Amino acid sequence: MTTTVYKVTGMTCGHCESAVTSEISAIGGVTSVAAVAATGEVTVVSEAPLDDAAVRAAVDEAGYELVGQG
Repeated sequence: MTTTVYKVTGMTCGHCESAVTSEISAIGGVTSVAAVAATGEVTVVSEAPLDDAAVRAAVDEAGYELVGQG
């Protein structure tokens, strides 16, 4: 298992957290996602390292911006 923490801007509430969690969870191999609006951190556990472009696309689809790994 691989755990990666991403920094995401624009999340302000529980709905934001849910949107980001839902989109990232749809990526193949992801086993859990924990988004925290207060810190802008999204912790992703996956079976193998994820393609950053796939994560960025999922965050974009949710309406937020991936600014890097934390």
